[in-house]
Formats: sequence, C-alpha cells, structure tokens
Amino acid sequence: MNRYLKEFLHRGLIFAGFGPIVVGIVFAILQYTVKDFSLGGVDVLTAIASTYLLAFIQAGASVFNQIEHWPPAKALGIHFSTLFLSYSLCYILNRWIPFDIKVILIFAGIFTIVYALTYTAVFLCVRAASKKMNSRLA
Repeated sequence: MNRYLKEFLHRGLIFAGFGPIVVGIVFAILQYTVKDFSLGGVDVLTAIASTYLLAFIQAGASVFNQIEHWPPAKALGIHFSTLFLSYSLCYILNRWIPFDIKVILIFAGIFTIVYALTYTAVFLCVRAASKKMNSRLA
C-alpha cells in the first residue's frame, strides 16, 4: 500500500472521533439556547456519521502537503478541493445550509477566505520556525 495512503488512513482514524464530539457540543449548546430545539433520530445519526467522515477526511488530507514530488500549488489545490467538497457535502447533507446556488456561492466565498487566512497563518509560522531553526544550525 502506498505510504501516503497509509498515512492518510492513519491520520483519519486518529482524529475522526473529534467530528461527532464537536457536533455533540454544538447540539448541546443549541438545546440550551434555542427554544424548543429538537432533533429526530435520523438527524442525529446523519450528523454523527457525516462529521466523523468529515473529520477523517480533514485529518487525512493533511498528508497532501507532505508529498515531496508534488509541486506546492498542486498539493494546495488538492487539499483545498478535498476540504471544500467534504465540508460542502456535509453541510448540505445535514441541511445546515440549503441546496441553493446563492447560499453555496456565499459558503464557497467564506470558505475560501477562511482557508486562505488559515493557510497564510500556518505558512508564516512554519517559515518563522524554519528561519529560527536554520539560524541555530548555522
């Protein structure tokens, strides 16, 4: 088995359980803040299964940035596309956003901005840490 596929599966399995924990926390907050908040069994099952899969994919997708023979733009594009598709499908499946082109475009814009800000912050932190480490080695 390809070592990157193994790593994808390994990371996914380690962190996938955080998805249902997060959705459980959100549902608990909604129960205490929204009057007459209730969910059906299918809604709960869908949320648990889809957020488990979402967390699995998000954790596993981090391996794309470590594939040495891929150019950075390819790794970034595949990482972004994987996360965007996963989040979009999860949100639509759970009816957290409606299946409406206008709403999906707004979601896409917000997702892209947040992704770019997060990527930039991580990039700057890694670059600063690399400079610091290189200066200690020199």
